[in-house]
Amino acid sequence: MAPQGTDPLTLEVIELIGSVVARYHDEYEQAAAEYSLTGAQARVLGLLTLEPLPMRRIAQKLKCEPSNITGLVDRLEARGLVERRPDPGDRRVKLAAVTQEGRGTARQLRSSLDFAREPLAELSTEERTALRDLLRRMLGERGDDRPKD
Repeated sequence: MAPQGTDPLTLEVIELIGSVVARYHDEYEQAAAEYSLTGAQARVLGLLTLEPLPMRRIAQKLKCEPSNITGLVDRLEARGLVERRPDPGDRRVKLAAVTQEGRGTARQLRSSLDFAREPLAELSTEERTALRDLLRRMLGERGDDRPKD
């Protein structure tokens, strides 16, 4: 029975979003394993391709404990995919930064993910734009300050 105030359409949308997330997560874990990475290591690596970050900020973005991030970065660093650097703005802080090898691995990993790309390719530009804008609204992000593709 539906919780009071939740209509069947909302329940169906919630269920569909859950299914999409689960399928993406499963494929991401499988793709990461092909590169001898855990899903968490792959997420850290992908995040660091955007910019070097302190451990605390990585933990905030991935919603986990900083001590977990330290272990993940240690393992990525041992493989030569990530390095630690002093923060130029505060030499007391260490930044985790992707290496050239790590950037290549992250690029290959991203290109091996078919689940999201293939169904999205079946949508028109207008449909993808509408979906993007709706997802941003659901996340509380303003769409007008982002570049429109």
